[in-house]
Amino acid sequence: MELDDLHFLLSSEGARLLAETAVTPVTPDNHLQIATQLRRKTAHAQTVLETILLRQLAAAKFSRAAEMYFVREALEQASSEEVAAYRARRFAAAGVRHVADLGCGIGGDSLALAAHAEVTGVDWDPVRVAMAQENVRVYGYGDRFHPLQADLLALTPLPVDACFFDPARRDEQGRRIYSVQDYRPPLSLIQRWRTWVEETAVKISPGVNYDELPPDAEVEFISVKGNVKDGVLWFGDLRTGAQRRATLLPGEHTLTDADLIDVPITAPQAYLYEPDKAVIRAHLVEALAGQLGAAKIDADIAYLTANEHQATPFARCFAVEDVMPFQLKRLRHYLRERRIGQVTIKKRGSPLEPEQLRHQLRLQGEGHCVLFLTFVRGETAVIIGQEI
Repeated sequence: MELDDLHFLLSSEGARLLAETAVTPVTPDNHLQIATQLRRKTAHAQTVLETILLRQLAAAKFSRAAEMYFVREALEQASSEEVAAYRARRFAAAGVRHVADLGCGIGGDSLALAAHAEVTGVDWDPVRVAMAQENVRVYGYGDRFHPLQADLLALTPLPVDACFFDPARRDEQGRRIYSVQDYRPPLSLIQRWRTWVEETAVKISPGVNYDELPPDAEVEFISVKGNVKDGVLWFGDLRTGAQRRATLLPGEHTLTDADLIDVPITAPQAYLYEPDKAVIRAHLVEALAGQLGAAKIDADIAYLTANEHQATPFARCFAVEDVMPFQLKRLRHYLRERRIGQVTIKKRGSPLEPEQLRHQLRLQGEGHCVLFLTFVRGETAVIIGQEI
């Protein structure tokens, strides 16, 4: 999208066409028909249609998506409203009154930060800066947002209390970038900015390599309804005293390395716990074990077990029905004998492919169970259970 396209969308004619077109959701069945109708009305038909489609997609992230403006790549990278609001509250708790959103994109974090502070939104792309300004306005904080089109590699320090960096984590072909030194801008640039503004947070990939991270950062992984969405590095007074943190939304349930303990290893007991992925990425399985009074089933496997059930937001719990060494014929016989016709297959550490195994089991019956393909004290095993 070019600036001229955005200016058209913001015009009275563009707003009218967006409103008229949005009355009927765009689907694969009516996409061509709607596109044809728009081409008869405006030279900006593609821009209008793409905006409608992106607003439909963005509804999963933003409560006011129907009024916002997007480009596809920036929407894909943007944090959800829920995650951005959580991060913004951490800035507010640290007393930040003016924050620079460096690489603000379409303003997904700016609109949350502006609820608590003045925000200078910086991006090289003039379309994204203009969209960010409009999107923050939609949330009612337009007077607190100050757009700045600039190259972060050449930008001089800004008079702000804190910085939030959201570097690009995909290359020109759309492939994910995992090394923090290949981010755009790289973490090395962000480290330089910290010499001017120590109170800094950096959005990182959940799949980041710990060995690349600065030792003075608090590393947090944020999960929403069981799915890890973001990693964040916190610096300066934005840190809380922990080095590693897992946070689950909604509810802001949090677990830190302050709770780490030495965990014994035992055979599976009455209950098996599957920790949330944020807990696993933050290397806090042992901290969760301490809360639950649980043990591990293997030194290298992130399943916990206990004889008593405790409800926890940090893990799913399963009642263990049986445990056996993995042998296909034996497992097939076991399931047939109990008339199990449907299985949920989970694996951790096992090389087996769930769909291939499902085909090989040739299931028959009405029952259901959960199969865990994993290791128990160094040996391959299958654990059969039911979710509580």
